[in-house]
Amino acid sequence: MSEQEDQRGSWLYAVTTGLDPGVLTALSGVAGERPHAVEAAGLTAVAGTVPLDSFGEEALRRNLEDIDWLATVARAHDAVVDAVVRARPAVPLRLATVYHDDDRVRAVLAEREGDFRRLLDLVSGRTEWGVKAFLDPSRLREPEPAASGASGRGAGAAYLRRKRSQHLARERAEQIAAEQVRAIHEALAALSAEARTHRPQARQLAGNDLPMILNGAYLVDDSASAAFAEAVAAQDRAHEAIQLRLTGPWPPYSFSAWEEEP
Repeated sequence: MSEQEDQRGSWLYAVTTGLDPGVLTALSGVAGERPHAVEAAGLTAVAGTVPLDSFGEEALRRNLEDIDWLATVARAHDAVVDAVVRARPAVPLRLATVYHDDDRVRAVLAEREGDFRRLLDLVSGRTEWGVKAFLDPSRLREPEPAASGASGRGAGAAYLRRKRSQHLARERAEQIAAEQVRAIHEALAALSAEARTHRPQARQLAGNDLPMILNGAYLVDDSASAAFAEAVAAQDRAHEAIQLRLTGPWPPYSFSAWEEEP
């Protein structure tokens, strides 16, 4: 075994407090390892010991371009995070957060204790929900283009005016839909502790042939989740050309951002 193959790093899954070690015993991490607890400053990081020949910086740059590898690793990462979040309020870490060793993880916990505790306070008793909005152009209500009585030698010009009027009506209908989806996001954000919008997904990733015009994330009090779901359904019913899809519950990835270089 080469020196590189023998090197190990610490893959970070989540940060929490007061975690029962039994939560981790049946879990399998991204490298098939059993995740373990790393403690410092009253915080508990859930980490896994991974080989750097597969999970080091250069290897990750290469492997993250392999869709099958990425999907397998993402599923394993999410499974560990989900188990932790179900047991305790936790800050989930983004995919591929790797440190040199557990001592470095302990140092990060101590250095960024305030950030982690702020985020833990934010997500405690709350869950992330996603709302995706899709625009159905066939259901857009377009203003009627202005009528033109031109005929004969003026028919060509009238045709061009009519096409331009139709184009402007279409643009106006799409503008109205954009205004409606902004209002939908604002209404749902008002029911949430925090809200974020992400870049709309491509149709292949979204699993919908219609264009996505909203990819929202909402951090909702657990006690209000049913009311939030009903609000999404009501907004869906109220907008003919906009289809809403509620997803979740998810670990609060969208609300756990913090600035740190591994």
